[in-house]
Amino acid sequence: MTKASKYIREVSREAKRVRWPKRETLFPTIAVVICITAFAAIFLVLEDLTANAIINLLKEAFGG
Repeated sequence: MTKASKYIREVSREAKRVRWPKRETLFPTIAVVICITAFAAIFLVLEDLTANAIINLLKEAFGG
């Protein structure tokens, strides 16, 4: 038996033991993850635009 086949067999055995969430729990959780991801993306874009504006102002101020 190769290591790969043993690994696959053990992974499939472990996957059967996992307690998967019910739909009633899964969809609200997905919605929360999407909202947090969207908020983080918007925040990072705004932070990047602000940093870019500050850097451009500093370049103009110091003639760079």
